[in-house]
Amino acid sequence: MRIGVDLGGTKIEAIALADDGSERARERIAAPQGSYRQTIEAIVALVRKLEAAAGAASAASVGIGIPGAMSPASGLVKNANSTWLIGHPLGRDLEAALQRPVRIENDANCFAVSEASDGSARGAHVVFGVILGTGVGGALVIDGRAMTGRMAIAGEWGHNRLPATDDPRLTALEWPGPACYCGRRGCIETFLSGPGWLARHHEEHPGSPRLAATPELVAAMRHGDPDARRSFERYVDRAARALAMVINIVDPDAIVLGGGLSAIRELYDQIPARWARHVFSDRVDTPLLAPLHGDASGVRGAAWLWPVRNR
Repeated sequence: MRIGVDLGGTKIEAIALADDGSERARERIAAPQGSYRQTIEAIVALVRKLEAAAGAASAASVGIGIPGAMSPASGLVKNANSTWLIGHPLGRDLEAALQRPVRIENDANCFAVSEASDGSARGAHVVFGVILGTGVGGALVIDGRAMTGRMAIAGEWGHNRLPATDDPRLTALEWPGPACYCGRRGCIETFLSGPGWLARHHEEHPGSPRLAATPELVAAMRHGDPDARRSFERYVDRAARALAMVINIVDPDAIVLGGGLSAIRELYDQIPARWARHVFSDRVDTPLLAPLHGDASGVRGAAWLWPVRNR
């Protein structure tokens, strides 16, 4: 039996899969905020609970998807938007607490592997997976395998600058751009994450009613609120520019969206309608796909970090 854990910024989800990939048990809890120790304890408790619920005859393998990466140089967490993880030996600490080997991978890599293996991009040779949620992540999968890179940063498109626009009104809003937790300004994440989009909406439409969460912004857009519609159009334009950069560099066979914002159905028509003018090609037919497994893709991909053949 394989257990996957998706360690998100606001929630932790865990799943137990049988060797045939069928789901045996699943659990979701709120993520501890700001406490590394409590995060370790929560993951261990989830693993124990799933093993009991699924009736595991022996200790299950455990794969963890995190919103960051394990540094190949130090073995410590880096680049995590759950900043309380940064600088800690998460892998070693979890192995000690669970008394077994643990595999840890970037959550976007887990998501993309899942969708490339048995999801909406199944059969595609090159897949770029995108997380649009509390943060913005990316992952490159080739023939079902995530490319991590020399420094474990492959696919981290969210911490590149948002590509420039030729609209001077937008340029004034986007340059030099908002500060990012990574220490830079104008990162794609600060525009396309859920919190980033909401913050940009409030900055760019100061007279608009205050909204507490992006679902409220999406609902207002669908009900025809003019400020919300303009905000959404800007979001689509920014996403199209950012993803066009990926297409120019990687030219993937498919791009799959994940994270909470991937449920916005309008994105799948409107982003491709806008990205062609930014792509260096005479035609652009790259499919933009919704995740087959929805918000379960990340946790399934974490479980698949231990393929059956390796057990």
